[in-house]
Amino acid sequence: MVGSVASKFSPASSVQAKLLRVLKTTASPKSPTTPRESMEDLFVTFTDAHRKVLNLMVCNNPSLMSGSFSLLVNNPRVLDFDNKRNYFTQQLHRRPHSREHHGTLQFNVCRARVFEDSFQHLQRKSGEQIKHGKLSVRFYDEEGVDAGGVTREWFQILARQMFDPNNALFQPCAADRLTYQPNKNSWVNPEHLSFFKFVGRVIGKAIYDGRLLDTYFARSLYRQLLEKPVDYKDVEWVDPEYYSSLCWIFGNDPTPLDLTFRVEADEVSCISLKLIPVTQKNNREFVQLSAQYCLYSSIKDQTDNLSTGFYEIIPKELITIFNEQELELLISGTPDIDVDEWQAATESNGYTNSDPNIVWWWRALKSFNRDKRAKILSFATGTSKVPLGGFTDLQGVQGVRRFSIHRAYGDSDRLPQAHTCRFPDRRARLPN
Repeated sequence: MVGSVASKFSPASSVQAKLLRVLKTTASPKSPTTPRESMEDLFVTFTDAHRKVLNLMVCNNPSLMSGSFSLLVNNPRVLDFDNKRNYFTQQLHRRPHSREHHGTLQFNVCRARVFEDSFQHLQRKSGEQIKHGKLSVRFYDEEGVDAGGVTREWFQILARQMFDPNNALFQPCAADRLTYQPNKNSWVNPEHLSFFKFVGRVIGKAIYDGRLLDTYFARSLYRQLLEKPVDYKDVEWVDPEYYSSLCWIFGNDPTPLDLTFRVEADEVSCISLKLIPVTQKNNREFVQLSAQYCLYSSIKDQTDNLSTGFYEIIPKELITIFNEQELELLISGTPDIDVDEWQAATESNGYTNSDPNIVWWWRALKSFNRDKRAKILSFATGTSKVPLGGFTDLQGVQGVRRFSIHRAYGDSDRLPQAHTCRFPDRRARLPN
């Protein structure tokens, strides 16, 4: 009796009742007493304040997201990655399509030409056919029935050949040589735009079929797929030296440099911008527009085609519940991070290994699950990918550099910071 009364008035039940009232108010098309903006603010404030309990409730009962709790995706930052992924998968497959209706995508490929052969077989298929069709792949001159293993290997080889320099589609980011950015000179390949659309379809198909790809892209490309605005800080990943210049312009008066709002493009680009002088009044606009060109405009055709292929398989309104770090995990999976190995390969600067902040840092990492560890690694290094050689093979601007933790002097209440590219090493800065 006591137990049943206690459960009836548990904190979770109380939060659920309050949330349902908030959701009912928010979902109401009109309220005679409360402006729409105030209702939305109430929803965001409430869900932010009760994030932990809400995630626990959804984790214990995922079906809640099929009802009124689905409105939580209107404030997706409150949902943990696992809960988002479960909701995403449920919504993605909620309308069953008969495999027989769309047929089997059966074709043969040569191991050395998996990318080209697959492109030729699939380019005439519609997005719906690729999305719902069952893949059945065979390698030339090899025996075996594809019960799943061959398709898995096909995805792995295809992912590697996407980045083959001979295709000229992608180039490694200068910061780490592990992540990739669309190549602005991909036009040397006559079929490059069709190839980019194909790459987008492959990524979408892998997500739809629950396959993981060993593909890691620049943060800015994930932001584009999520239709997020450009962040000039993403330039650091693609071009660290240019980013340093933009940072200086952002924080200083660039008038003596005689800069103008003009892009120095290569001979095949056609850029016409007014020769407006860059001053302290418009330096931040200049930095934003420069980042826009570097990350988006200079490779617009490439990313537009990749996005088009991706959205043919994955609904745009559904994928945007993730942030860029989570999208990387959705595409490439959660790595198995050995915290002891990471700790052994780390240098401390301004701290000793026995200082409380260092002890707390590693203790916290060891207590995290795989998803949280991957997010911390992505925050600290720019990607959740662990090099094949382990943490001792982490790449910096100047080659292999160890991960380091530096003391951040000043306000002890400041949050940890990460510098993924501006310094020779990968470094995290912890407050006193």
